[in-house]
Amino acid sequence: MSTTDFQRTLSPYDSAASGVRRWYFRLHIDPLLVILLTVVVIYGSVVLRSAVDGNEALFANQVQRLGLAYLALVVAAQIPPHLYLRLAPLFYLSGLIFLLLVLFAGVTVKGSQRWLDIPGVFRFQPSELMKLAVPMAVAWYLQRRSLPPSLKHTGICLVIIAVPSLLIGRQPDLGTSILVFGAGFAVLLLAGLSWRWVIGAVLAICATAPLLWQFVLEGYQRQRILTLFNPESDPLGAGWNIIQSTTAIGSGGLFGKGLFEGSQGYLDFLPEARTDFIVAVIGEELGFAGVAFLLTMYLLIIARGLWLAAQAGSTFVRLLAGAFVLTFFIYLFVNVAMVSGILPVVGVPLPLVSYGGTSAITLMAGFGVIMSVRTHKAW
Repeated sequence: MSTTDFQRTLSPYDSAASGVRRWYFRLHIDPLLVILLTVVVIYGSVVLRSAVDGNEALFANQVQRLGLAYLALVVAAQIPPHLYLRLAPLFYLSGLIFLLLVLFAGVTVKGSQRWLDIPGVFRFQPSELMKLAVPMAVAWYLQRRSLPPSLKHTGICLVIIAVPSLLIGRQPDLGTSILVFGAGFAVLLLAGLSWRWVIGAVLAICATAPLLWQFVLEGYQRQRILTLFNPESDPLGAGWNIIQSTTAIGSGGLFGKGLFEGSQGYLDFLPEARTDFIVAVIGEELGFAGVAFLLTMYLLIIARGLWLAAQAGSTFVRLLAGAFVLTFFIYLFVNVAMVSGILPVVGVPLPLVSYGGTSAITLMAGFGVIMSVRTHKAW
């Protein structure tokens, strides 16, 4: 066969591959990242089906929310980065207004005033929106400044980050407050913030720890920190969550007891099995292997997201996309460490697996922004 005939034979496949490539570029999505996210979503849905213990209404509700999350991903991916740049200040200010409305007219659930209720429409948690708005605002501020940022610009960025973080902490919602602060601070780190300043800030926080303990932390937050170091001091009270969680994870062994066969969740020993402590359900039913598989998928998502962020053509998009990926990592680290008894219980869900709609929607929207980088390289 001649070279010409060989090329002619390959041309239909080349044409088909080119057609597929044009298709996903027109949708501004990254197929590999979508596949990895879908594997996590499907895996999490199967585990959640076990965690809800036959409550079909809850499971169906979560499936609908995940559908909205995928829609948010696709819509966010269509928006060119220059529009994000223009909308960043408005998005941030709108989020602050929502947070102030929560303090005065928010809906209280389980002792926390975190939600806004639009009658006849839906209920949402404005603090989740700030996980997108805060890094967007910080990246917007830094995009026309020389990097690494000066002390003055770093201070202004810290104010941008601290105001919503403090408002969220007042709800009270320490977990989300930490995530919002981490999302904004990730932009500063990616912008080249000097590690000497970071170490200095850590030392300053350590020096003021007694004041923070006495005047900033709520009583239940101090109790959670004390319980972390000695959960057996109050096994039927504050230590219950950590004890039952670690018991469930340890009882799963290497391959677990089997899907839908876990006892801790079904007998209501495990608290918040379908939300914050769903990793314990995975550990009990699918064992170390099940948890390791999920963590591997998460790490692949983070690696792909960082690679896409590196393709950005502007400072704003590079900082924003990188911050979203690091925020996802913080989500993952805090939840797994919390459930494993390494960090205090702060109420952070496992990304794209725990029951909940607003968190999944904001995370998927963030990945949509990351995907838009690939086909908007001019930005």
